[in-house]
Amino acid sequence: MKMRFRVVTLNLEQDQKRWDERRPLVLEGLRTLKPDIIALNEVSITRQSARGLQKDLASLLGVDHNLVQQTKVNGLASVEGEALLTRFAIAETGNLDYQTRDMVAQVTRILVDGRPLDVYVTHLYMSRGDDALRLFQVQQLLAWIDTRNDVSDCIVCGDFNATLDMPSAVLMATRFRPTQTSPTAFTPLAGRDGAISHPYWPRMDRCIDFIWTTGAIETLASGVCFDQPAFNDPSLWPSDHAGVWADLEF
Repeated sequence: MKMRFRVVTLNLEQDQKRWDERRPLVLEGLRTLKPDIIALNEVSITRQSARGLQKDLASLLGVDHNLVQQTKVNGLASVEGEALLTRFAIAETGNLDYQTRDMVAQVTRILVDGRPLDVYVTHLYMSRGDDALRLFQVQQLLAWIDTRNDVSDCIVCGDFNATLDMPSAVLMATRFRPTQTSPTAFTPLAGRDGAISHPYWPRMDRCIDFIWTTGAIETLASGVCFDQPAFNDPSLWPSDHAGVWADLEF
């Protein structure tokens, strides 16, 4: 029997740049997409933004989502983290400390109609940084995935801060398939002072956010989401990144 499900990934930009105003845009996008699995980067620990979205989704969609959250380490542990929301049952969780720049990865083994699926969420070194560090992180990530080879079907979601021509993404692509390659960064999101995010980059000219798949998972459709501003404010976007959605099937 074939099993279909929808995955969404989005970098939330913590609680910066008018989060209280951006949050309804994120919720409206999730209401429209109705995903089964939601991967989130840069959730705010102080504001508990992932838990807030979990509670809102229950009333918005009429479906309860389980939450798994992993804070970053050291000085960032009280600031931001990675998170996964899913309507599927959770069998186990785990985490990886890259021991570089306080960054982490998390894994959640979920049961899709009883079939185990490992969903990884991670956020790699910043886009202006040396890709050698992202390459090292991908090497660690793949080695970790290899230690969990009792499940062959895996998804890796998140902000890789690398385009597909960079060594870190090239290595990732030797083992996983990206569901899409359309630009995801950076939106013209501006703060109250009018300053846009990442002013040193052009707008929406690169794909750095991915849903990667392997095993028997087939991509039926995929695209970019959270890629429109508020109707009455062209500087207010759901985040400084667009997101990615994918309809997948076993």
